[in-house]
Amino acid sequence: MFNKRIVPRIVTLLLVGTTKFSMAAPVTPEQLVAQVQQAAQDQLQRHAGLANWSEPRFTVEVVRNTRPIGACTQPPRVEPADVRTPARMRFVAICPDQGGWRHEFVTRSKISAKVAVAATDLATGKTLSAEDVLLERHDISGMPDSFSDLTVVQEMATRRTIRAGDVLRQNMLVAPTLVKRGDAIRIVAKKDQIEVSMAGEALDGGGRGAAVRVKNASGVVIRARVTEQGQVEPLE
Repeated sequence: MFNKRIVPRIVTLLLVGTTKFSMAAPVTPEQLVAQVQQAAQDQLQRHAGLANWSEPRFTVEVVRNTRPIGACTQPPRVEPADVRTPARMRFVAICPDQGGWRHEFVTRSKISAKVAVAATDLATGKTLSAEDVLLERHDISGMPDSFSDLTVVQEMATRRTIRAGDVLRQNMLVAPTLVKRGDAIRIVAKKDQIEVSMAGEALDGGGRGAAVRVKNASGVVIRARVTEQGQVEPLE
């Protein structure tokens, strides 16, 4: 026989359970800081991959937001707002509830990696060789234009005098001219496993990576990127 005294207890349990399920859970500042810190670490790893930093290390400080943090029924998400400068980035923490809150956070990062430094004093106009450079760990928080690949800087020339131990940066060096105006050059286009090449003439000069105008064998002028001595690839 059904016990009528059980009914009120069941109703009470159901109501309590429903109340707990719909309650907005408070989000602590520590939880948000941890999320922002992880988002910053992820962005730094992305920067490291794009810049080919060698053995990068990061420490991230999150500047505390003093605004009170409201409750949120769903886990908040963190999105990048401005991550162009790795040493100082901005993120936004968002509560996905309807009418939920938004809080902005700033991160300050200290970044170190093994980068190219001058092995000896280098005079202006010096063409670098393997003996002129070496890899050392340095704080590069304010030097995102440093080099971690020694082969990239070899055969580049110095724009000014560089002291032994100085970290080499892009504005200190100039790439050698691999294509000169009027040179007969080879235009190479690659897609998947297919490679097509034709002869052409350089209308501009430039070093590796420079965008130049070239005239192909049909007389059509196109823009291309210098890839190596006497060779370019069409710019898409």
